[in-house]
Amino acid sequence: MAISGRFLALTLAALVPIMLFPGLASWLLALGVLAAVLVLDVGLAASPRHVAVQRLLPPGVRLGEAVTATLLLGNESPRRLRGQVKDGWQPSAGVRNARQDVDIRPGERAALQLSMLPSRRGDLGSRHVTVRSYGPLGMAARQGTIAAPGSLRVLPPFHSKRHLPSKLRKLRELDGRAAVQIRGAGTEFDSLRDYVRGDDVRSIDWRATARRRDMVVRTWRPERDRRVVIVLDTSRTSATRIADETALDTGMEASLLLAVLAERGGDRVGLLAYDRRVRAKVSSTGKGNMLNAMVQSLAPLEPELIELHAAGIAGQVRDITAHRALVVLVTSLDAGAAEEGLIPLATSLAQKHVVVVASVRDPAVDEARSERGSTTSAYRAAAAEHTLNRRSAITAVLKKAGVEVVDAPPAELPPALADMYIRLKAAGRL
Repeated sequence: MAISGRFLALTLAALVPIMLFPGLASWLLALGVLAAVLVLDVGLAASPRHVAVQRLLPPGVRLGEAVTATLLLGNESPRRLRGQVKDGWQPSAGVRNARQDVDIRPGERAALQLSMLPSRRGDLGSRHVTVRSYGPLGMAARQGTIAAPGSLRVLPPFHSKRHLPSKLRKLRELDGRAAVQIRGAGTEFDSLRDYVRGDDVRSIDWRATARRRDMVVRTWRPERDRRVVIVLDTSRTSATRIADETALDTGMEASLLLAVLAERGGDRVGLLAYDRRVRAKVSSTGKGNMLNAMVQSLAPLEPELIELHAAGIAGQVRDITAHRALVVLVTSLDAGAAEEGLIPLATSLAQKHVVVVASVRDPAVDEARSERGSTTSAYRAAAAEHTLNRRSAITAVLKKAGVEVVDAPPAELPPALADMYIRLKAAGRL
């Protein structure tokens, strides 16, 4: 049971006759009247147990976008339902009008529109709805909680999608470049042409030569439908917050842009989220929209506070493809994690695949290196310098092993990784 401001006002009013006619009789009379009003008003209120609740939720919404959810209430009580309804969404769901007034006649239904602006990615939920039903006097209310589970999936925002048109234009330009059509480069058959002195005799097509009675050679070009495998690290290093978001969220942005770009470029794409076990796995060879499948799989992921099991990644890549591929490791270049797991893993994969390591760089570390105005900032600058030197040393080791490295701030990592893919494609290394 709940009381309203009206009942408090009535209680204050009851003190007036008690002060004018002090005594036990006045107290008993005032308390009796107040109790009678409470019992009468609560007894005439509609029961919250006879309220039917139904939710209408969208299948998903991107982080940062507003969405409207509908709450359907049915009054199955013989009395009129006057009161308030509060939906029990968690704070990160960003419900602006979770509490609303209702007035529903017996046997009728009402639809409440909830305006939501989620502030966190993942599956957000509400397990119940609280109904407060007031009596006709508005003095007291019956209150009950009704189980009404609901879930809204908040998808990654994919802000890096704005870079996609420009990267696709660069990718299409490769079709007209002479560098891509170099004689003898690649493994995909392009066309036949007459033999010219200096051509490799291994390129001679003897059957076409016999038909035409003139020497004919084959020309080749780099394959356009190669396999691209993206491995997204979800271990403890992905929980690092850089520029108001975690490294995992930045990695998702870079992975989504690269995956869509590679698929539009005709390549087969596989995405793997991994730490010690597979958290998500999506492939462009499946049916349906690949981008939608990726964002749906990545949406509920959160960083796991465990070490990355780097040795297991090689086996996961083999399960996706047995052929040469572009393997992109979206992970951290932190000294401890890289020296123990990343460097041996990338070196091993580079013996068969083209390997790219993509890592987000904290711009605050670069800023701290240049600030030396006080003793504290000098020590901070020394620590930043040490961190950046270790990072550069790890990058040098990886490049020496034939691994490409993309190390950029959060806003620059997605387009930089896409540019690396285009450069590798233009050079015929894929």
